[in-house]
Amino acid sequence: MENKTAVTALAALAQETRLSLFRALVQAGPAGLAAGKISEMLRIAPSSLSFHLKELAHAGLIESRNESRFVIYSANFAAMNQLLAFLSENCCGGHDCLPAARPACPQAE
Repeated sequence: MENKTAVTALAALAQETRLSLFRALVQAGPAGLAAGKISEMLRIAPSSLSFHLKELAHAGLIESRNESRFVIYSANFAAMNQLLAFLSENCCGGHDCLPAARPACPQAE
């Protein structure tokens, strides 16, 4: 991952609503959540939700798909794992960190 890509992803997450939104999508797993369900869960107005979803999508952290008349959003686990790997690259000078780092998310595999 390049610095510019990491900065874009971190900037997208550096806002309380977007961070909560991304975490909700991570918890939902690959099945994702419909926009209306996200709005209801996080108590975000649809117009604000649209703005925040756009920012996360621009950063490559979420994906969307159409299912019938719904738009389903899900976390991009591969991008999340790439960001985590970038942030922890060469962690602790190549030695095991204590406590041991958690493995990458298996959803991306």
